[in-house]
Amino acid sequence: MRPQTNPEPCIKVLRAGPLALLQDSGRFGVRHLGVTQGGPADQYSWAWANHLTGNPWGTANLEITFGGLQLVAVRDLQIAITGADLGATIDQKPVPLWQRISWKAGETLAFAAPVSGLRAYLAVCGGFVAEPVLGSVACVTREELGGFGGIGAKLAMGDQLSVYNTELHGGEGPTQAPRTAIPDFSQPAVLDLLPGAQIAHFTGRSLFDAFNTWWQVDDRADRMGVRLTGPRLNCKISTLVSEGINLGGVQVPPDGQPIVLLNDRQTIGGYPRLGSLSPLSASRLAQCLPKEHVKLAAKGSDAALAQYRSFRALFNSASR
Repeated sequence: MRPQTNPEPCIKVLRAGPLALLQDSGRFGVRHLGVTQGGPADQYSWAWANHLTGNPWGTANLEITFGGLQLVAVRDLQIAITGADLGATIDQKPVPLWQRISWKAGETLAFAAPVSGLRAYLAVCGGFVAEPVLGSVACVTREELGGFGGIGAKLAMGDQLSVYNTELHGGEGPTQAPRTAIPDFSQPAVLDLLPGAQIAHFTGRSLFDAFNTWWQVDDRADRMGVRLTGPRLNCKISTLVSEGINLGGVQVPPDGQPIVLLNDRQTIGGYPRLGSLSPLSASRLAQCLPKEHVKLAAKGSDAALAQYRSFRALFNSASR
């Protein structure tokens, strides 16, 4: 049963910025139809934003890429902003990140440009109102699914957003994330990679280079995937029968430059794969700006699973 909906808009969009999308935990059980999962590119920061506002796992919040967004509150709200530092201000005063704060009616919340990281997450106590499509409100623009209007549209100037039950005040959860939980996006990222079925088909030199090179994030990066540039990786097989692709899969096309596939990826592919990033490493990569450097580190599936279970144990797994 859904909580009470406030019929009147609670937030108005004054300036949309390049890319602001509504994201819940993602769209699952439909990949056999060719529909990808969507959901937050940085699941870690998304989860903390909901946690700090007392929302259960799966509640939709806003993913704001690059900044440039301006919103005005129509009602008093409790919010949290996590993820990248995009120079957020309320009425031109800096906003503290990774904690619950008050946003009063009439105040303007603005995001400028990346200071550290790429994507910020804005959660509001109660959660944003949107009608699910195929079981989710996750916005995937390529597939024209989800979002506030159900057609995969990013926020636009003049949009008006409603919230479930603005009387909620965040429940009993924490109001501020501990320092140890806040990522430092200014530091180079070391990404855990679970070796895949085709890894034995890469040459010895390529495997050495794969795990001993600082790769550069290419300009060709979006919610579908991130291309890494560095030494050419050579595989003894060039193509495969297309198979399902999971979040974080690291494909190596004929040019030898790895592509890490993210939330809006295609559902199948035929390039050989080194393996897959762990979910938390895929989240970390999603915060990397072009020209930043990352390194791959081999990790076993048991250790990666234990790490992810520990992460999920922090949050209320109940769904709305």
